[in-house]
Amino acid sequence: MAAVSDFIAIVGERNTITEGSELRTYEADGLPGFRVRPAVVVLPETTEQVAACVRLARRLGMPIVPRGSGTGLSGGALPVEGCVVIGLSRMKAILEVDLPNLRMRVQPGVINLNISRHLAAAGYYYAPDPSSQSVCSIGGNVAENSGGAHCLKYGFTVNHAVGATIVTAEGEIVSIGAHGGEPDTLGYDLMGVFVGSEGLLGIVTEVVVRILRTPQATRTIFATFPTTDEAGAAVSSIISAGIVPAAIEMMDQLAIEAIVAATRVDWPLDVGAALLMDVDGVVAEVEHTADAAIAALRAAGAIEIRSPRDDGERTLMWKGRKGAFAAMGRISPNYYVQDGVIPRKEIVPVLRDIARLASEAGLRVANVFHAGDGNLHPLILYDGRIPGQEALAEHVGGEILKTCIRYGGSITGEHGVGFDKAAYMGDLFTEDDLATMQLVRCAFDRDVIFNPNKVFPTPRLCGDRPGVYHPHATELAEVAGRG
Repeated sequence: MAAVSDFIAIVGERNTITEGSELRTYEADGLPGFRVRPAVVVLPETTEQVAACVRLARRLGMPIVPRGSGTGLSGGALPVEGCVVIGLSRMKAILEVDLPNLRMRVQPGVINLNISRHLAAAGYYYAPDPSSQSVCSIGGNVAENSGGAHCLKYGFTVNHAVGATIVTAEGEIVSIGAHGGEPDTLGYDLMGVFVGSEGLLGIVTEVVVRILRTPQATRTIFATFPTTDEAGAAVSSIISAGIVPAAIEMMDQLAIEAIVAATRVDWPLDVGAALLMDVDGVVAEVEHTADAAIAALRAAGAIEIRSPRDDGERTLMWKGRKGAFAAMGRISPNYYVQDGVIPRKEIVPVLRDIARLASEAGLRVANVFHAGDGNLHPLILYDGRIPGQEALAEHVGGEILKTCIRYGGSITGEHGVGFDKAAYMGDLFTEDDLATMQLVRCAFDRDVIFNPNKVFPTPRLCGDRPGVYHPHATELAEVAGRG
């Protein structure tokens, strides 16, 4: 294959993957239900190498799929037939730390948690904290606009990624956003467009992130409830009272069972739901906010309210929450995770609807999610050895997304649309909405070479007229589930 030698000439032989067994690693991201083998994988180490690979792929007519750590949960890094995957995992240098301006410049392969580890001794940290923060990369966080438990108070990646160097579809190197200490930039907010664009607009090769001072004090509160009804009502009560914790996480009984089995954290198993909350800031603010939150928890019917005895117990509690997805292996051979958003006031009825959908399908659903901002993460448990159960789980996941839309919500909060949820974009947006979004994409990539077959339910080249609709794989699974 002539193309392989050309890619080797750019990134070197050790950074070019062509063997079938090695390519299998790149057939899927964290959503393993869909798999496509790429033609070649390249692992550049510099911005210039990324740009050269893009120009070469463009000349060869090869689609390009950017990839970070591969931890995404929506099929956003799923290859397409005959593509080159440009993996950014070897671009992991911390390029600059600018404490006076509260900025840090990093390559996209830097692991999220490593930023805070690098800054800890100086008393600073990076706020967005996805549950996979020990393995997910900043480049992937930018692509998906990742959040995490503490996004309630501090916001998502878009609130902390202030500038970037990107490689365009023409292989040009462009800087967008703020790169120094300036508070803002003139003109269009291109960072606002680029963050969360899921690899459709370009490849990020450097990111300038905003860093924060470590809070003076943090208080963690754990509360249990008879059912998810009381826990959901407690969340609404806290937020409506003007109390803004750094994080409020909810876990139902199934999620608690899995977490306890995986971590041995001292949580009761005979409760219907639990809330894990952080309050941070200066000492006086923390004391006042925590007392007000505890009063709201009691009023909502909490069975038990406690704080960790020490930092070790607090770390274990948050390890349990952040490892909840992996913990599902303790109670189910397989699971399928979804990521919908609802208004906080609708938590109680939506969780009831999810329970009904699970019961009707004969499956179990564990709920563990960012309750403070209504970002649900239902985990649909199934056994892949039983014929039809995987398709049934995907069908239930689709029905949950439609439920979120019906209650005024959205089909994603932080996992992205990717390949998995493209079929549901038409339930949320009109054809005109989708066409306008496509115009934005075409402004960056007129030939649609970046990450094709993602986000949009009926992918079209720029300027194409609507044609015959081709059903998405999840739609086919939905039909099979109804059958």
